Amino acid sequence: MKNFTTLSMVLLLFAVSCVTQKDYIAEYDFNYSANFKRYKTFGFVDNPDDNEDFEVVEIIRRSISNRLGSQGFRFQETKPDLLVNYKVYREEVKYRGYDQPNFDYWLQRKSYFVAEDEEEISDDKKEKDENYNKVKYAQNDGMLVVFVIDNKRGNTVWQGYTSGLFDNSSPEMKTDLTRATYKVMDQFRILTKN
Repeated sequence: MKNFTTLSMVLLLFAVSCVTQKDYIAEYDFNYSANFKRYKTFGFVDNPDDNEDFEVVEIIRRSISNRLGSQGFRFQETKPDLLVNYKVYREEVKYRGYDQPNFDYWLQRKSYFVAEDEEEISDDKKEKDENYNKVKYAQNDGMLVVFVIDNKRGNTVWQGYTSGLFDNSSPEMKTDLTRATYKVMDQFRILTKN
């Protein structure tokens, strides 16, 4: 009977821990004219909000750096191929995204037609389904948005986002922000050879 009680308590604790863990759903948008093959390095935009909360900045930058590093990207302080910026919204925000083809499918389909040295994909190489159909996101208590910018051209080539409440007073804030950042960056499925 003692073993049954102990086993019951362990199972109950396991079930409670699984229920309380937040699962972030990430979405993303990408630029059809970006040539993702040519990007090898990344850096961060100097964000004026970085001075407000050093701990949040460290969590986000470390998570993004680890993820991009595992995909073959090198961090480069000066003149990187990609600049990464991010924004944490701590209250309800209305955000616009786009309904687009699956990123993996699109990348695979484009890899046959695009050379690595091309600056961008020309309009004549675009497919019929490459449209920017707007989707509005609301009903959230906050949001993390990550922007990936082509440093040479100065435009956003990919953006990922997830809704979530990131409360500095919460004891789970570090874990939640790390999990949310990885969830967003998991959608940026570009591998590079360095």
